[in-house]
Amino acid sequence: MSSPLVSTAWLAENLRRPDLVIFDATKYLPNEPKDGAAEYRGAHIPGARFFDIDDVADPDTDLPHMVPTAGLFARKMAGLGVSNSSFVVFYDQKGLASAARGWWLMGAFGHDRAAVLDGGLPKWRAEGRQVEGGSPADPQPGVFRPDFRARRVRGIGDMLGNLAGQAELVVDARAAGRFTAAVPEPRAGMRSGHIPGAVNLPYTELLAPDQTMLPPDQLRARLAAAGVDGSRPVVTSCGSGVTATILTLGMVLAGLPEGAVYDGSWTEWGGRPDTPLET
Repeated sequence: MSSPLVSTAWLAENLRRPDLVIFDATKYLPNEPKDGAAEYRGAHIPGARFFDIDDVADPDTDLPHMVPTAGLFARKMAGLGVSNSSFVVFYDQKGLASAARGWWLMGAFGHDRAAVLDGGLPKWRAEGRQVEGGSPADPQPGVFRPDFRARRVRGIGDMLGNLAGQAELVVDARAAGRFTAAVPEPRAGMRSGHIPGAVNLPYTELLAPDQTMLPPDQLRARLAAAGVDGSRPVVTSCGSGVTATILTLGMVLAGLPEGAVYDGSWTEWGGRPDTPLET
């Protein structure tokens, strides 16, 4: 399995694979009155576990769901039943909004045997496939040894350093209104706008109406229109480092270099008084 995307048909056929681990990685925005874990307990793909993006994260920062240390990530994965031999599939309850963050985290810690369920839970349910409720028993602990790939992550220092030379193209996955500051941020007290020099490619532009990823040729066209053509290294950004990974996923599916993700994204940049911004 080389693609970072699996279909609902593939997952249905492989539900009983002994090396398969399925995660519901749903994360709702601060302005969405839903709880991903509660919705998961109401209905999830058989055998799926809940992947809490806020828990598999650095506890020593006030920024949301930042990349944890390698040791903490390894302990969390092992506790969730993931080993280096596992094939891990992430999905979410919206179709494709937060599942790619789980896939990207696995890759950032050296685990390429991971994929996103194309179309997520909505497509699974629309096809009449089985779901179950409740919380599963604790899994048998796994053995996970991480191999952190630091080049896939950017911090505030990297982003400030990039302002002058713009060696890396910053692509912002937020909706156009948030990028231009026409609408306020969903997080209270956050400044509006974007990182100087960044371009806007809302992640929704890479999705078909049924929340599946567009075919590779269409992905290449959408990305090229935003200046992403492989000629310049790319850093993806968004509100808090979640939907940025959908752009990263799209780049991989389009056959382009994966680039990096600005982990703090706009929550960090827009939440500081000393960072320049454009509107």
